[in-house]
Amino acid sequence: MRFGIIGAGPIGSIISKKLVKSGHDVKIADARGIERLDGKELAGRTVRVEDAIKNIEVLIISLPIKALPSIRNIIDQIGEEVIIVDTSNYYPYRDGIIEEIENGMVESIWVSNHLGRPVIKAFNNLLAYTLENEGTAEDSSGRVAMAVAGNDPSQKQVVMDLVFELGFDVVDSGSLNDSWRQQPGTPAYCTELTKDELTKALKKAIKENAPLLRDKVMERFAKLFAEKNEVEFSHKDIVNINREIYNS
Repeated sequence: MRFGIIGAGPIGSIISKKLVKSGHDVKIADARGIERLDGKELAGRTVRVEDAIKNIEVLIISLPIKALPSIRNIIDQIGEEVIIVDTSNYYPYRDGIIEEIENGMVESIWVSNHLGRPVIKAFNNLLAYTLENEGTAEDSSGRVAMAVAGNDPSQKQVVMDLVFELGFDVVDSGSLNDSWRQQPGTPAYCTELTKDELTKALKKAIKENAPLLRDKVMERFAKLFAEKNEVEFSHKDIVNINREIYNS
């Protein structure tokens, strides 16, 4: 398949590597300019953002949520047949306060509104380390699962098949309006669950509690940093803290 990726941070660059390894045609761009990609080790072809959207079947957008409205003019040039995948998550400390989301709007509904196009929500509920290192063969025991949400069944199935190909089981988490169940602060978010576990976690989520638990996790990491004076936490530490707090 032919993919464009806008965003060359951890998630975008990992997805590009996995797609290229699987034999797909991949173009990757930085929304701020191609010069931002100089010196980076990236898979696929590095292109201008205007070229990332040409002759593709799927566009994966891996930008901070606050940056998404800035690419509306690019999205407006994309054919209706192109599937658009949103990988973003809302963190007020990074993105600033977005009042509509603070007042209860589902994050990817906000994204879809500002892009003026339907999106499929995927690749947002796994840590970058998990995405890069923990994909396994389809018959593997304890295979990690990813949630995928969206309104168009055929588009969603394409993305679900892709996730499966890249090494993860998949759970259809419903419509885009249901995608809050895989947002930060929920039991499904970055807790490395099997398909059965993820299915249960999505059902267990409580929308009103998610922002509070999201912020509680960030406070825990800040406290640990202050106590240990360490910038990095192990992958296991992050997963365990997420599991503890998001299931409380």
